[in-house]
Amino acid sequence: MSAPDLAALLVRHEVQDFLYREAELLDERRYEEWLELFTDDARYFMPMRRNVPHDEPEREFTREGLDVNWFDEGKDTLARRVQQIRTGIHWAEEPPSRICHMVSNVQILHASPTEIGVKSRFLVYRNRVETETDVLVGKREDLLRRANGSFRIARRKIVLDQSVLLAKNLTFFF
Repeated sequence: MSAPDLAALLVRHEVQDFLYREAELLDERRYEEWLELFTDDARYFMPMRRNVPHDEPEREFTREGLDVNWFDEGKDTLARRVQQIRTGIHWAEEPPSRICHMVSNVQILHASPTEIGVKSRFLVYRNRVETETDVLVGKREDLLRRANGSFRIARRKIVLDQSVLLAKNLTFFF
């Protein structure tokens, strides 16, 4: 194996480990540690998806900063959501949901010494109380930055593979 191929393989392994560790933090409700994985200027964006005619693909997704989106947040808003969940009086998360995040199909889109573009697929399973179950599937596009020897999430775009949200709420993270 050539040195560049080996280096690319090691970067991919490092990125996968980072994403798997992030999923574990969310599943274990270690939200404060999860927040530390984000840069201070991070963007967390999940557009709404529309059913549109095949010749109008530009209308399929709502636009960041211009339209209403499921999420269009920075790190400060994510921190406030975590604080709200931690109060114990957040009606949609009391008692807390049981959540499992699965990450797969990790692809390196581009890499520089300081930033790496990553695409991955996810499956999020949530069970609440006795009868509520949600399964959400989609892809994420992340921009990871190296900081102090590890990665930080500078940007995350989440795309659900459904146009109608069947979950009662979105109080969890992707």
